[in-house]
Amino acid sequence: MYCENKNFSDLGTPRHIWAIPSIHADVERLMRLHDAIYEKIQAGDRLVYLGNYTGYGAYSHETIDELLTFRRMVLAKPAMQPNDIIYLRGKQEDLWQQLLQIQFHQHPVDALIDLMGKGLGPTMQSYDICPHEGITAAKNGIIYLTKWTNHIRQRLRAHDGHEAFITEHRRAAYTNNNNQFPLLFVNTGINTSKGLNEQQNSFWEDASHFDDMTESYAPFDKVVRGFDPAHKGLHLNCITATLDAGCGFGGSLVAAQMSAKGEFFEVLEA
Repeated sequence: MYCENKNFSDLGTPRHIWAIPSIHADVERLMRLHDAIYEKIQAGDRLVYLGNYTGYGAYSHETIDELLTFRRMVLAKPAMQPNDIIYLRGKQEDLWQQLLQIQFHQHPVDALIDLMGKGLGPTMQSYDICPHEGITAAKNGIIYLTKWTNHIRQRLRAHDGHEAFITEHRRAAYTNNNNQFPLLFVNTGINTSKGLNEQQNSFWEDASHFDDMTESYAPFDKVVRGFDPAHKGLHLNCITATLDAGCGFGGSLVAAQMSAKGEFFEVLEA
């Protein structure tokens, strides 16, 4: 094991890995991609979602409904196991965590406006959560703001399984260290000067180090990410792979099927 930490997921030595990058609430593309994957995924495979399920798009709660529905469908296939499906935390999921703790922020009004501008505004509206009510509550003090965040939790609980999905994600995933070419899966990037347990928010905030990588991040042979702030599209080299084709920003949604060694067998696009 690389680290004894429940925040990470050990993928073992799978037959194939299906990696899905940032969705950003584009539920129609996600549904088409799911249809294609469902016909191909088999026992021994792993399905890894690389974060940013909601944000910017108008169909956040519908996107999570689709993710949960597809999970049930995949697990109904012969010999598929719950640990075969992994969800990583992205920036949008981190914004949710900040929102649910907004009453403890020193400057809650400014913080809430900042969260809305980073993609959380449309997500809140998808759940019938009024951001302006939050700003008013923030101006009135911690008691009012706490009541408002409790209202947010109630809105999430109105959708079966959504509260648990939004608040429970792994920070990163990796294949077994006994593999010849171990892989690391993250949302946005890593800080190459830090160890795996020291990354903290780097997985969904530190894109610059990823672009600057000139050698592999030991002990991993390749790092695969699902979000590129520039949305430059599919990019592969011997030590990194970026899968973001701009879904949610006018681009397509891709999924890569690869081996435990990082060999790309197929790229599906919706």
